[in-house]
Order: sequence, then structure tokens, then C-alpha cells
Amino acid sequence: MARRKFGAEFKTEAVKLVTERGVSVAQAARDLDLAESVLRRWMRELAAAPATAFPGHGQQRADLAEIAALKKEVAKLKAERDIPKKGRGILRERVDVKFAFIAKHRHIWPVSWLCAALEVSRSGFHAWLKRPACDRAVYDGKLALAIDTSFKASDRTYGARRVWHDVLEEGLACGLHRVERLMRENGFRARPKRRAKPKDEGERAVIADNILDRKFAAARPNQKWLADFTYIWTAEGWLYVAVVLDLFSRRIVGWSMKAERDAALVMDALMMAVWRRGKADALLHHSDQGSQYTSEQFQRLLADNGITCSMSRAGNVWDNSAMESFFSSLKTERTAAKTYRTRDQARADVFDYIER
Repeated sequence: MARRKFGAEFKTEAVKLVTERGVSVAQAARDLDLAESVLRRWMRELAAAPATAFPGHGQQRADLAEIAALKKEVAKLKAERDIPKKGRGILRERVDVKFAFIAKHRHIWPVSWLCAALEVSRSGFHAWLKRPACDRAVYDGKLALAIDTSFKASDRTYGARRVWHDVLEEGLACGLHRVERLMRENGFRARPKRRAKPKDEGERAVIADNILDRKFAAARPNQKWLADFTYIWTAEGWLYVAVVLDLFSRRIVGWSMKAERDAALVMDALMMAVWRRGKADALLHHSDQGSQYTSEQFQRLLADNGITCSMSRAGNVWDNSAMESFFSSLKTERTAAKTYRTRDQARADVFDYIER
């Protein structure tokens, strides 16, 4: 039996089950069909080096470490250039104004970089953070609670004007612009209208026949795999989810989730399936004619692993209906009724649905 392999994406999400979502190590290991010792080792590796954990087989090469150091230096230089641009004229402002700017943007840049760029001390900034809030800040806190109550009671559909009226009915005096500012600062954004689906601008080409021919049954594992990707909206933008489904068990054997919709997205999903199941004889891979699947890189990956390519006819979703059925279940049972603040939230939820 071939040894199972797991990519960095899978390992990271597995660790998050324990460290961020409260699942016990024993339960997570059972759900993911892993040994507890393996999961604990992944936890130690990620805790020791969050940025460089799971680089592949062996330690990170010296040239890659040098590249990482150079990237960090470039990021710092860009920050030193962009911080003054972000706060035009901030260098001429009072110290407390600079501290407020640092507090607002410390999730974007490290505090040490911000303090150096604005020529203030870190100790001074942290002392400023601990000072008692002024009367205006205290009142803003009361308004924020009322805004939160109104916004959530509307199922996150109310905009600033409707929320403002609710706040006034609570007896809290304020202006519309103040409500707009507080909603913006606290991430209260009304649910937008239904978005158009992202378009695939890549070139399409008929490079494989429809060998599957809608025969959605398999006599054994690793005989027929279906592949496709979908998209989930978050406040940070689209999260693209590519999966590989084994028709014999109707289970997802490979997946990948990224912010970019490129060939690497579908290649990572296929490689996870190959790592988990190993190379198989006479394996058929069926997908649509999307540019990611017709790309030279993906077709070379299929050939290298001895996998036969099959593709749906152009514009015919029924040729891959079993895959569409899975995505319909995913969205109906899990994602459609939820609002994700970040891609990481959506990624964790989809991981839970697929693996557990």
C-alpha cells in the first residue's frame, strides 16, 4: 500500500481544527484518519515556525531561505514607502494622531515598522493604548453596541440610514455620518446584491473527447475521477474551491482552496488526490473545458501520472452533473446561508464539510 502524503494546505487546516476550533486531538485524528502522533507533530512544526512550516521533504534550502529574507526586506521597504502615502500629512500631525493611525493600521504592518516610519516610540504607543478613553470614545462604544444590535437584528441587511433610525429610537443622539464611520470601522457591511459569477477569460480548446459519456458509475476505487471548482464569496473577495471526486465512493479525494483562479488551483487538488490514493491503472479524469484544465501545465501533470483525460462538451453542465450535485449540496447545506468575514473562515468551513 502506497504511503499517504499530505500537502501544506491540508496540514495547516488539520492543525487549525485543534488550535482554533476546539476539536480535541483524538477526535480530529479519528475524523481525518490520522495517527494522533502525526497530528501532534504537525502542531509542533506549525507552532515552531508558522511562516515556514511544512516546506516539503527535508529542511528549507539555503537559497529559499535567502529568498525569504529578501522578500521580507522588500516588504519592509515597501511599507516604509506606503505608510506615509496611506496617511498623507500624518508626519506633520500631533503624536496622538500618529498613535491613532498606528492603532488603525497595525493589522496591515507591524507596529515597529509603523513607529519607525512615523518617528514615534513603540513604548509611547503602547502607553497611549493603555490610557483611559475620552468621553467621545466612550460614547462611540455605546453607539457601536446599538449599531451592532440593529445590524444583526436585520440579518445584516440594513445600511447606515436604517441603522441610524434604529439608534435614534434607542434614545442615542448622533448624526448619520457618525453611524457610517462606526459601521465602517467595525466591519458592518450590508449584504450586497447578488453578484455576477466570475468569468473565465482564459482560452478554451477542445483537447479531449467526452470519454465518460455520463456513465456516473464505477466498479472500483480510482477508476473514474471527476473534477471541477466553484467559488464562495467572502468580505475579502472570492475563495475558489477545486475538488476531485471518486465516482466509486462519491467522496472527495483531493481539494485545494485559493484566492487565485489559475492552473495551480486545480493541479494542487489533483496532486492531493494522487498523494492520497497513489497512482492507479486505467484512471479516467473528467472535467469541463475550463482554461485551467486545458492548460499545458495541467495536461502535462495528467500525462506524467498516466491519467486519461475526458472533458464535457462545451456549455453542457449535464456531462459533469455528479460534480455539480456535490457543489449544490455544499452550498445548500453549509455555505449559502453564511456570511464569511475572511477567506480563512470560509476555508475552515469547507474543510470541515469535506473532511469531517
